[in-house]
Amino acid sequence: MATVRIPTTLRGYTQNHSDVSAQGATVGEVLRDLEKHYPGIGARLLDEKGSVRRYVNVFHNDEDIRFLQALATPVKETDRLTIVPAIAGG
Repeated sequence: MATVRIPTTLRGYTQNHSDVSAQGATVGEVLRDLEKHYPGIGARLLDEKGSVRRYVNVFHNDEDIRFLQALATPVKETDRLTIVPAIAGG
């Protein structure tokens, strides 16, 4: 299983765990698996079309998935995904 780093703002869905495990052969499958084990988190990460929400950044190891294969990026059991909410302001 891949390890997923959960930001503080979403830890309420994961019983305050900062790192959780999830299964999947791709980033998209891993994120959907999170929803199975932590109901409600999926709606915060993916929109109604199944795409990553605009204000959410997902990193596969240290690479932004937008510069890889997005949700189709392959994931190995030893990989780490990091979810980072976008910060806006002015």
